[in-house]
Amino acid sequence: MQPVPLISETSALAALRRRLIPLRAFLWVLALAFACAVPASAHPLPISSVDLHYGERAIEGRVVVHMRDLAPELGLAVPGDDSAGEEAPDAAPLLSQASAIKALLASRLRIDGRMPRWTTIAPAGGDAEALEIGFVLPGPPPAQLTIAAALFPKDATHQTFINVYEGGALQQQWLLGSGDGPVTYFGGTSAGMFAIVRTFVASGIHHIAIGPDHVLFLIGLILLGGSLRKLALIVTAFTIGHSVTLSLAALGLFVVPAAIVEPAIALSIVVVGVDNLLRGGGRDIRALLAFGFGLIHGLGFAFVLRDFGLPQGNLVAALVSFNLGVEMGQIAIVLVVAAIMALVRRRSAILARWVEVGGSLAVAIAGAYWFVDRVFFGGAV
Repeated sequence: MQPVPLISETSALAALRRRLIPLRAFLWVLALAFACAVPASAHPLPISSVDLHYGERAIEGRVVVHMRDLAPELGLAVPGDDSAGEEAPDAAPLLSQASAIKALLASRLRIDGRMPRWTTIAPAGGDAEALEIGFVLPGPPPAQLTIAAALFPKDATHQTFINVYEGGALQQQWLLGSGDGPVTYFGGTSAGMFAIVRTFVASGIHHIAIGPDHVLFLIGLILLGGSLRKLALIVTAFTIGHSVTLSLAALGLFVVPAAIVEPAIALSIVVVGVDNLLRGGGRDIRALLAFGFGLIHGLGFAFVLRDFGLPQGNLVAALVSFNLGVEMGQIAIVLVVAAIMALVRRRSAILARWVEVGGSLAVAIAGAYWFVDRVFFGGAV
């Protein structure tokens, strides 16, 4: 699962949340100060950090790790441990194992699939219990940078800060915990923007293609057919609905738990199927259903983006690109289903009616099954 980025420096829409960054930083400093203030035998917070400076000709960075985390990995006595007869941490034994430390970190830190070239190793300034290991990745940085940093996988409580700097400013930050996968940073260049568009358009298409609940909802909406203008209105209403809540949820302005959203999506499928069966010659409200339930489906799309990992520095481009991919997938589904149903109607009106009734019944039953599964058994499509 991808972690949600913590900080955006460039998104105007996230300006309010950025005001909380100093408070968040103060709380972390306060927590670290408390950890350092306790007796030497107490373990400091299990936190490491990886700083990346995104330059034109290379990526330079550093890893800061606590000696107490490193020592057990190398089979050494924990610095400052009372059982070792030490009153204060001593970096000398670990510094003598510089090659082993670099080899250990090289196996657990991957930047764009490459191992960093380690440079310096020394006690971290201002922290007597930590070591700072410098590194460099020569060559122009790629537009899309993938970072994997499982530094101490044996410790389920250990977390790692990833900080990416570009143009001398902090652009993006993640906090990776146990089980978190790689994160992706998109550079602030035209190539980086193209990488965002390419990646998130493909992600939107892929999500529609593999999301049977969204596909079935769309099929239910267009199963009864109609003019091209009518079908376009239905799809547009669904697009507007899910775009609104997708954007709000991705920005963290409106978040609803998956335990509510997923059953609601299933229920929307039931409603569409039942509406098809009961409407008869009554008013066609499919566009209204598309918009209303589109708001709920947008919250479901947001879960996908959250797992995928949004580039906070280019949030608008990522959202627009993902929506574009979703629309491309939707249009493909609508064209295929509408074309098939048009052929069936030309061949036989009776057969077309049977397909409409049978298809609507299948949509309603599938939605009801997913609803029960998600409410009572915690299932998900």
